[in-house]
Amino acid sequence: MRAILALAAALGLAVPAAGEEGGVCERELVVLGAGQDAGAPQIGNADDAGERLLPSSLALIDRGSNKRYLFDASPAITEQLALLDGNEPPTESLGIDGIFLTHAHIGHYLGLAWLGREAAGAKGVPVYALPRMAQFLRTNGPWSQLVELGNIEVRLLANGGITPLDLGRLRVLPYAVPHRDEYSETAGFMVFAGKTAFHYVPDIDSWAQFTRGDRSALFELVETGRYVFIDATFWDDNELPGRDMSEIPHPRVRATMDMLQHLPADQRAKVRFIHYNHTNPIRDPASAEAREVEARGFGIARRGDRFCLD
Repeated sequence: MRAILALAAALGLAVPAAGEEGGVCERELVVLGAGQDAGAPQIGNADDAGERLLPSSLALIDRGSNKRYLFDASPAITEQLALLDGNEPPTESLGIDGIFLTHAHIGHYLGLAWLGREAAGAKGVPVYALPRMAQFLRTNGPWSQLVELGNIEVRLLANGGITPLDLGRLRVLPYAVPHRDEYSETAGFMVFAGKTAFHYVPDIDSWAQFTRGDRSALFELVETGRYVFIDATFWDDNELPGRDMSEIPHPRVRATMDMLQHLPADQRAKVRFIHYNHTNPIRDPASAEAREVEARGFGIARRGDRFCLD
């Protein structure tokens, strides 16, 4: 993996502390969902009275060019686009100027189906993906039909390569992260907006496997991003009674906080935990675990959160 830190320096990236905002927001990030792939209530749990969750997805609004981009296309894309429209109405049609996919697990790409002839009948929506993900879409139905009918236009990303958008106003850097890769590789994204940036890594197996030199690359994410949205699937190893949680290798929220606890407060404040399972107690903003996250100086992404990137 190309060094994120070196690239940020080469691009002259300025990384103010999270929350340092002011003036008119030309580039804004909107959290469209923060749950694990199946959201909540999950199938078979209709009586779940907890906080409702939509699968993880972010939207990037660039008001200077009237463009809107999605990061992941979840099965809740209809409701999520309605939320985005409430923040920034589209100038035409669906108002999707590009979709960046992390990988081929259900919460991250099934929403593409709603662009097809049975629903939106979209025309040429750019879908950005790393090579295996792009090949999967082109060669497997029903996704291949979206390509054949021109509903989507698959655009190939290169691991560690910059993709400029809007004449360089925005730049997207995908990087491969370790995860269950049955149908595709798994990407994290660093998105440059002017002189600042954010990271989006909703799914990863282990920070220890995601390395740069002799340390976890997680530290580079925090150092180079103004906001850092990272995997929070499970709180700890006791979350699923009767299940061997070693077979579900996601970083645990508490362990991730322990890794980063020595960082200054302004660095910890950049972290926004996202992609939490319906069983994760941080789902409830009033839970002891959610209060612990905040007390330790970190943040939890919630649907509807908005972040100015200017």
